[in-house]
Amino acid sequence: MPPLDKLLQQHPQLTHSQDMKVTSHVQREKDDWILHTVMLANIDVPFVFKRKKRYQSLQGANVNLTYYPASVMIAGMEMEQMRVVRIKRS
Repeated sequence: MPPLDKLLQQHPQLTHSQDMKVTSHVQREKDDWILHTVMLANIDVPFVFKRKKRYQSLQGANVNLTYYPASVMIAGMEMEQMRVVRIKRS
């Protein structure tokens, strides 16, 4: 069984999407981490992940994503976002 299938089987709340078009990729520093926010075509929810270093921009690229749905409180309002576990160019 491929590692991705095993991961999805062990964590039923995980979602995997393939060949998603990135419309925006923002990288900003937060403490010792670089916080990446990715927006995808035809999806109004941001996909976020942290890494230790800056990456080449993914804007305009097609990517494969594995993510969890999540929500965050911003200015007293609950906002939906997706927590990316794995992202790769497709």
